[in-house]
Amino acid sequence: MNAGKRVVVTGATGNVGTSVVAALAKGPQISSVLGLARRLPGWSPPKTDWATVDLREENDLVRHFEGADAVIHLAWAFQPTHDPVATWRTNVLGSLQVYRDVASAGVPALIHASSVGAYSPGPKDRGVDESWPTHGWPGAAYTREKAYLERVLDGFEARNPGVRVVRMRPAFLFKEESGSEQRRIFAGRFMPGRLAGPRTIPVVPDIPGLRFQALHTDDAAEAYRLAVMKDVRGSFNLAAEPALDARGLAEILDARVVRLPRPAIRAALAAGWGLRLIPASPQLFDAVLRVPMLDCARAREELGWSPRRTSLEAIEEMLEGMRQGAGMDTAPLTGRRAS
Repeated sequence: MNAGKRVVVTGATGNVGTSVVAALAKGPQISSVLGLARRLPGWSPPKTDWATVDLREENDLVRHFEGADAVIHLAWAFQPTHDPVATWRTNVLGSLQVYRDVASAGVPALIHASSVGAYSPGPKDRGVDESWPTHGWPGAAYTREKAYLERVLDGFEARNPGVRVVRMRPAFLFKEESGSEQRRIFAGRFMPGRLAGPRTIPVVPDIPGLRFQALHTDDAAEAYRLAVMKDVRGSFNLAAEPALDARGLAEILDARVVRLPRPAIRAALAAGWGLRLIPASPQLFDAVLRVPMLDCARAREELGWSPRRTSLEAIEEMLEGMRQGAGMDTAPLTGRRAS
């Protein structure tokens, strides 16, 4: 009888990491999971051990990676948005350490968390497949870093043909337990949680380009689990239906749709960001309006993956999490009632 697979997960205590660890821990073909994070969690899923790793610093990760069947690299810092050098240090230089030590430890599979944000601007009226260019949007640190790592992985694959590299490119990821974290990351501490409920936001701006896809984080985690178990490589788009726009958001919030010019909204965001009232940068707003729609046929056909929840259900869960101050016993997902 073959032993189960040993998997190491970086960024194991965040929105995606907690769902990935939970999915792996429930899998009968997984023997053990090692979660790496900056701070040890109170959460203790089955078959899971923890170790502290801070990718902002130089690390020797080989000792954690040796003997692993796969490394799932999820670690990512969204903030501080006013200091792109800091996020570059964690996201790019930290990823270079992970890739280097995956190769040094002889790990046979590297599964990397890319994003829809890695894609170049694309159409909103149809989905693009994984061959769409991945040059990101140069103005935003998040998309710039995701696109840069796509180029790094191109070189890594050429130098390490024995490593099976999988790149996950999901749409925006939401779950109830991430509500408090996502409020802190994108809206900031000044947004009351109750504003995430129906009838509390009177209008939703209808901005040209405001059309995007979402996915429940647990559904994305299942795709990562399948990528560990199946002999696949390459890139996979991950998204649920339907695509969301101003009208869809207005229905969720029981609000009215009001047509507004893009420059006015951007100017307001830029002012709030410049005053450090909101953490999401106007450059990220620019990027969101340009990301393409995703065609997920390859994930369905090669991974055997399909989402169990709609994009509307994912958004509604996250909003409920914001209202309730939901979270988990991990540092990134710490719940906080936002009254």
